Amino acid sequence: MKRLVGRPILAAAAFQAAFIAAQNPDFRNVAQQAGLTTPIPNGGSASKQFIIETTGSGVAFIDYDNDGLADIFIASGPGSPSRMYHNEGGGKFRDVTESLGFTRQGWAQGVCAGDYDNDGYTDLFVSYWGQNALYRNIGGRRFEDVTAKVHLTQERVRYNTGCAFIDYDNDGKLDLFVANYLKFDFNTTPKPGTNPYCFYRGIAVNCGPRGLPFDRNILYHNDGGVFRDVSDESGVSKPDGNYSLGVLTGDFNGDGLTDIYVASDQTPSILYINQGNGKFVDEALIRGAALDDNGKALSGMGVTAADYLHEGVPSIFRTNFSDELETLYRNQGKGEFQDVSVEAGMGRNTRFVGWGCGFFDFDNDGWPDLLLVNGHAFPEVDRLKIDIHYRDRAILYRNDHGKFVDISESAGPGIMEKHSSRGLAFADYDNDGSVEAVVNNQNEAPSLLRLAAKPSNRGPSNHWIELKLEGVKSNRSAIGARVRVTAGGLVQTAEVRSGGSYLSQSDLRLHFGLGGAAKVDKVEIAWPGGRAQVETALPADRIIAIRER
Repeated sequence: MKRLVGRPILAAAAFQAAFIAAQNPDFRNVAQQAGLTTPIPNGGSASKQFIIETTGSGVAFIDYDNDGLADIFIASGPGSPSRMYHNEGGGKFRDVTESLGFTRQGWAQGVCAGDYDNDGYTDLFVSYWGQNALYRNIGGRRFEDVTAKVHLTQERVRYNTGCAFIDYDNDGKLDLFVANYLKFDFNTTPKPGTNPYCFYRGIAVNCGPRGLPFDRNILYHNDGGVFRDVSDESGVSKPDGNYSLGVLTGDFNGDGLTDIYVASDQTPSILYINQGNGKFVDEALIRGAALDDNGKALSGMGVTAADYLHEGVPSIFRTNFSDELETLYRNQGKGEFQDVSVEAGMGRNTRFVGWGCGFFDFDNDGWPDLLLVNGHAFPEVDRLKIDIHYRDRAILYRNDHGKFVDISESAGPGIMEKHSSRGLAFADYDNDGSVEAVVNNQNEAPSLLRLAAKPSNRGPSNHWIELKLEGVKSNRSAIGARVRVTAGGLVQTAEVRSGGSYLSQSDLRLHFGLGGAAKVDKVEIAWPGGRAQVETALPADRIIAIRER
């Protein structure tokens, strides 16, 4: 009798396991097949003597030639120029670095995109240790370094990191924010093991950030084709005790003005609230977004935002160092935040050093999921033979109606590959309704994560819509536009952003999973400056361009 009872129980358990497996995604790294085969140099692989070797570089999806296909830009350390790959269609990319004019080598850090001159072609800003570079897009045919011409040359060497174009005064011209990590010099920075800030678990490693001098963040105003440093008069340079890395923009308090969040390493993170008069005030501490729920400053690296609970407001997610939790700040309305990391399901992954991150709806069920990539700062950690590694896998969380479930180990070999990853960006590069991710790995070729097959949710594939916005009175890239999509009884919100993740740039098009809804009932757009626009009865499974009117 016992055997007769046991068989159906085992059969039921096997069926349940098979059902769960069928619902999980199967991500594959298709970089080699796509043509992304060139390793990206970034400091030492066995050891790193200086902190500049650890922070790595970002990556971007940008449709530079307006052909409707997202191209890929990969920032690089010394030994190679940063590389641009043209999307040829059919899942293939072609290296066009030299022909587009990208020849500079150096310690490239962050990348962000926006049409700063409103000519209809997306421009590219690359931050460096040293001098930054603004590349003007010349008709989708080449890029011109116009840094000096537009007055963005810096008066000294700076460790520039995250960046974002932002129209903070809603005048229709994109301004520019640039974070600064610290003051670094090869000749004066101590060598590994020199002082207490140059050890990790008893092993001598590169020094910092503690013990190295702070620097201040920068805001440039677009005066009509040229930029003016307004860091002091705007209040952006006032915070002077933060090691700034990832940059995230958004209207976090719902007043129609774009604010700026900066993930900071081993120091309180910054939340610049836009006062509407050209001024910003850091209100991260009083709004609950500077520290964790124990009042501790964590090692913030990457940062992203989404309305993951369908509450109509953007919440903030931040990656941190090993022995720290990832941080999810739930926006309780009007830019007041609460650390809900543990209760949201993010209380277990403490052995990873997280960098790039982003919300994306991989199964198109209308609930934004979350991907973050990892890799320790110190290659030397592998000598310890513990469960913390220099190269490590990514983490994929499925959003189960506001609770996040770690499905990494059953999400395909692409998620489980081990790299020392830094930058991460998202786009539907083949326009099939499923979002892909590109990852900048230190001293390896990049990863390109793509679903092997479209996911299903207990039936046929879910529906989707992608929106490409174009400003007229607003900036041409529509950066700062806030969108509300209603379909099948579900209301979702998102915002067009420059920068984000870790020193990276995702596609400027907005992607929404629609679940079983075969059409979109309504799209409401709040353009920068407050102009409202409504579109109704839009078909699903389309990429739709919407021009401001």
